[in-house]
Amino acid sequence: MSRLEEKWNELADIKDELAERDWFMGTSGNLAIKVSSGPLQFLVTASGKDKRKRTDEDFLLVDEFGRPAGCTHLKPSAETLLHTEIYKRTRAECSLHVHTIDNNVISEIYGDQEAVTFKGQELIKAFNKWEEDAVLRIPIIPNYAHIPTLAKCFSSHIHEDSGAILIRNHGITVWGKTSFEAKKILEASEFLFRYQLRLLEHRVSQLSKVV
Repeated sequence: MSRLEEKWNELADIKDELAERDWFMGTSGNLAIKVSSGPLQFLVTASGKDKRKRTDEDFLLVDEFGRPAGCTHLKPSAETLLHTEIYKRTRAECSLHVHTIDNNVISEIYGDQEAVTFKGQELIKAFNKWEEDAVLRIPIIPNYAHIPTLAKCFSSHIHEDSGAILIRNHGITVWGKTSFEAKKILEASEFLFRYQLRLLEHRVSQLSKVV
């Protein structure tokens, strides 16, 4: 099996797993995995595909500029430039972008603060934060319609080989040194978002009882 085939199947398995979680509403979301570093080439989801199905046209190979690396009728996902920024600036091998209700609501609640912060939560260890008083800060950036502008803003928050960034009322992009790490960070992020929303609901409920 060639490296391209190996990476294709690796990304397809992740797509299948995330589809079972119903994280690809309305064909939203996009996934990418690096195939080579020199020259930079990676597989990315084709635009407009039903990600609940597994087909031979789920992904296409693109270059360092997010352009198809060969002759194809497929179009790369709209946010492909975000993946290129990650691979140019880090040693990440996989990057995942999904739209969920929880991450959209969190991004709106904390959007004016430009970040959502978590402390004292066990699952921040998924981000390699092991200290007892560790703090996880996930940046929230504006949802620029112009993708090059979005990519420029996005790139200013890429500092490590693994991480996560929220786009306000759009979705989350995560990346990791392996596909397993990227998926782990995505799952941990979604857990933290749901926890925070439940906590806010509880606090509002308690206040209403006092009033």
